[in-house]
Parts: sequence; C-alpha cells; structure tokens
Amino acid sequence: MAEKENNYKILLVDDEEDILEFISYNLEREGFKVYSARNGVEAIKMAEKKKPDLIILDVMMPEMDGIVACEEIRKIPSCKDTVIAFLTARGEDYSQIAGFEAGADDYITKPIRPKVLISRVKALLKRSGVVAADMAAPEKVIVIGNLTIDKERYLLKIDDREMILPRKEFELLSLLVSKPEKVFTREEIYNAVWGENVIVGDRTIDVHIRKLREKIGNDHIKTLKGIGYKFVN
Repeated sequence: MAEKENNYKILLVDDEEDILEFISYNLEREGFKVYSARNGVEAIKMAEKKKPDLIILDVMMPEMDGIVACEEIRKIPSCKDTVIAFLTARGEDYSQIAGFEAGADDYITKPIRPKVLISRVKALLKRSGVVAADMAAPEKVIVIGNLTIDKERYLLKIDDREMILPRKEFELLSLLVSKPEKVFTREEIYNAVWGENVIVGDRTIDVHIRKLREKIGNDHIKTLKGIGYKFVN
C-alpha cells in the first residue's frame, strides 16, 4: 500500500522483470501510479491508452528498442508533453545523443539507488510543470520574421508550413526567441530548459541546436564559441 498519494502516472518500460518489480515498488511507495511494459511495442500501446506524465524507458529491448519507441510515442498527440527519461546501463555518448534526438528529456544510468531515482523522478515532474506554466504566460504566440511560435499548442510555423517539435527543442527555441540577440550561456540554457537539478551530457545542447537548425535553417541561431547561443532574425 502506498505511503503517499499523488496524481502522477508513470509508465515503466524494461524487459527485465526484476528491474520492473524493484523500481515499481519504490515508485508506488511514493504514491505514484505505475504501469509497466516489457518492450517498445507494448510501451507505445500503453502510452496511448494511459497518457502517463512520465515514461522511464530502457534502451535495449526485444521487438522494438527504446529509441524507436520514443520516436513513435512522440508522434502520439496526447503524449507531446509527457516527460521521457531513458533508464539504461549504456553510457556511450552516441547512445545519449540518439536518445535526445528521438525526443527524450533526460538520461538516467543504471544501476541507480532508489532514493536517487525518486529524487530524479520528482525533479523531472516538477520541472515539466514549472516550464509548462512559464511557457504559457504571458505571451502565448510569438511572431518573429517568418517564424510563428504557438506556446499553447507547442506548434512552430515557418511561413505556411506547420510542424510539431519535440518538447525540449521547442522549449529551447522559445527561450532563444524570447530575447532576440541576447546571448544565452550554456548554463542559462541548461537551467531554463532542463532544470538546475538535472544532470545531462555536455553535448545535449549541441544536439538540440543542430536539430533546430535542420528545421528552421542555419541563419537564425548563432554560436558564440565558449559562451553560448543567440537568436537572430
């Protein structure tokens, strides 16, 4: 029986039964409603059905790996705001980059102590709520040049073409365009988009900037080597 109660739903995806049981037990003790899936195919179906607030997703799984599953989950309209964190024993840079490019918000390496995991989960959920509230006010739609950014719908419009960006790409772009020509340091970007208490890889921002440039063009986001980035119209 849970010691506490809250309204957050968590989908845990891993093909190792002992991992599912161990993490589920500790999350349920904190009052979270936990659902589980054992591969990427099950994860997609469960995500669409349960609409979780957070998905903790293993990378190496049978039938469909976590990277592909993450990409497919991000295509589900009801999961566009869902926080996705990879939980895996793999620590290679290329694996982390692939995860962020697929639309993940964070990357947690296992094994991880229960208290640390709970702390990370709470930080992720808290950050997602704070960022969402901040993004919605006071200016809901920003028009700059040929770009229109609709913060309520997480929608980017380039000329007459609309596209839905992964959550972190959208938040990063929204931050940069909020103050054109201002140079945002890497630390400012980390804190605003990922949160002060979340540890991400050094190349995380670079990956997201590259993906944004592929979508909006190379001329809008300028790099100041050793400092950070700025948006120019």
